Amino acid sequence: MKKFMVLLSGLVVGLVTLPGFAHSLPEMEKGEALEPPGRSLSSLVKEYVEEDSPERANALLADIQQRPDANVESISTIVQEPRRYEAQPVGPQPRRSVRVRGENTEYALYVPPSYSPEQPYALILCLHGAGFTGAAYLDRWMPRLGEKYILACPSVTMGSWWTRYGEILVLEVLHDVQAHYHIDPDRIFLTGMSNGGIGTWIIGMHHADRFAGIAPMASGIDDVLFPFVENLVHTPVYVIHGVEDQVMPVQLSRDLVKEMERRGIPYQYQEHTWTHPQAGGHFFPRQALPELIAWFDGRQREPLPQSISLVRDATHLTAFWWVRIDITEQIAAFTENLIDSRDEFIAGGVYAKLHAQVTAPNKIVVSTNRIRRFTLFLNQDLVDFSKPVIVETNGDRSFTGMLEPGLDTLLQEVRHRSDTRTLFPVKLTIDVPSTHAVEEK
Repeated sequence: MKKFMVLLSGLVVGLVTLPGFAHSLPEMEKGEALEPPGRSLSSLVKEYVEEDSPERANALLADIQQRPDANVESISTIVQEPRRYEAQPVGPQPRRSVRVRGENTEYALYVPPSYSPEQPYALILCLHGAGFTGAAYLDRWMPRLGEKYILACPSVTMGSWWTRYGEILVLEVLHDVQAHYHIDPDRIFLTGMSNGGIGTWIIGMHHADRFAGIAPMASGIDDVLFPFVENLVHTPVYVIHGVEDQVMPVQLSRDLVKEMERRGIPYQYQEHTWTHPQAGGHFFPRQALPELIAWFDGRQREPLPQSISLVRDATHLTAFWWVRIDITEQIAAFTENLIDSRDEFIAGGVYAKLHAQVTAPNKIVVSTNRIRRFTLFLNQDLVDFSKPVIVETNGDRSFTGMLEPGLDTLLQEVRHRSDTRTLFPVKLTIDVPSTHAVEEK
């Protein structure tokens, strides 16, 4: 480990995505009527998809399943109907509220004055550095955004975006903006400066399937996190770093560029020689924004890649595009503040790894490392449900047979993913024999 990495050692090892971000509501009284008579299937489905309370969502799902007009086809049509968005405030909004872990916190938002609820907008999530707030970053971005982007800038104490709280905050802000404004889910970007750049790397790698691109500035990560770069194979990266940066040396980004090249990650790298009277080479380069925004202009999220590479620690076993790691051998388990439990698994970069690829019509080939169980989420764009599906895992046939789409799976995945464009009506869970673990070469 290089000496300058000590500055980052407390910043870069371990954050957690909790199983959900819903806010609990009191359970319904026994015997209480769930819906008024004559409620349409469409209204039930839309309420289920947007419901925050897990208890009420389960009750709504049970009611939907009892409806004679509810099937995979009718539900698919309903959830993909264009949503109607209400008029919302526009312009700079430096103090919007979002709830995180049961408490209200603030984030800053900018919405172009010409915003129309009828039109989908791209969204930029920007993470500030230490000593700044989200509101402080609005002035830097607004003059350069034009009318094409909505900008959300959350705030966390000292820019601690590598923590579990910081990660949850970013995802809650994303959920809140999407709930109120017409956001294009295929054009969401994550960027940040300094500590915010560290968060951009870490959150971006763990949730790469949510973003059309990430853009870390003047930052880096500990090399024990380099294996997670693999998750970015379908998520382009734009890196900006100053040659004269004395706080986070430019070598941090150079090392990550080499790692991206080694793993085949699409990227663009910009080193600059600008300096700031107070910050030297470690500052937010406004001069670089026009090219960065032009790069955003040309990016869209890959909605359904035919091959996926996934690296997970024990605290991020959540769905990633159409795969999920469910049960693993003992692997690194990140903590609230990363470095406070740097055991042999974290120090050694011992993670669960999975690669899945549709290699032929109705054939999926999977390789795993330190995985005992995984799940595939499937739809008609990946396989043909009218024919048998074959899954090979680590060279052995692990499944052959017909798959039946289910409305409960379809609805649950729509609600969990907050995505009505790419639907998954089938999930297939595969157990991996312990003798078939494939060690990474």
